[in-house]
Amino acid sequence: MSKQPPTDVTREQAEEAVRTLLRWAGEDPSREGLLDTPKRVVKAYGDWFSGYLSDPGEYLRRTFKEVAGYDEMVVLRDIEFESHCEHHMAPIIGRAHVGYLPTNRVVGISKLARVVDGFARRFQVQEKLTAEIAQCIQENLHPAGVAVVIDASHECMSTRGVHKRGVSMVTSQMLGSFRDDARTRMEFLQFIGIGRGVR
Repeated sequence: MSKQPPTDVTREQAEEAVRTLLRWAGEDPSREGLLDTPKRVVKAYGDWFSGYLSDPGEYLRRTFKEVAGYDEMVVLRDIEFESHCEHHMAPIIGRAHVGYLPTNRVVGISKLARVVDGFARRFQVQEKLTAEIAQCIQENLHPAGVAVVIDASHECMSTRGVHKRGVSMVTSQMLGSFRDDARTRMEFLQFIGIGRGVR
């Protein structure tokens, strides 16, 4: 059984809101093809915005000490994610690259992907999403440094407004050694395939 969001809005009210939007768009919510649409949309919202029901930091609480003294960079590339723009409620689809320099502990790599999803499955601005992921890793793992780069396309730009397709936005957040040491930063950027020519 799925958890319910901590809100005073009922499922019935949410479904009625969808019917209102359908009517506003010029549709008839009572026609056969749209009868179950409000239920489907509310169910989809439960999936798309499940990040509000999680604490991404929890994924990083279980760490491992037995790493034979490993203290070099750990990088997880190409973490696919879907989010939604908080300005237009349109999809943001992209990839995140996450790296950190462990001190005496490492975390299971799937947990880094879960942190990305935990923040992505909320209404977002890409700059904020990038910073939240980096800060969460820094606060919970206390590594020597954290690096996050996100490359994503925004449907609010490609399907409305200026209608520009094939455009992606790149954001980065560098903390600790990644911010202070140009060589460390360059090594990370080379690992994720965008290091050449980057200063």
